Amino acid sequence: MNSDQIKGKAKEIGGKIQEEAGELVGSSKQQVKGLKNQAEGKLQKKVGDAREAVDDALDDDSTIDRGNRM
Repeated sequence: MNSDQIKGKAKEIGGKIQEEAGELVGSSKQQVKGLKNQAEGKLQKKVGDAREAVDDALDDDSTIDRGNRM
């Protein structure tokens, strides 16, 4: 797991809490902010997922014997 994945998930959870709190107190403004934070968190997590996939692919690629032919 990388920092984007962790921060993204945390922001997503925080946004969900903010949305629910806004719903409890009847604040549509807080609900919208919560939804926005959830969307930002999901995006940040996906960026982290992509980064990790690239890192994994690069790690896998470095172990492949290319048989340097000349």
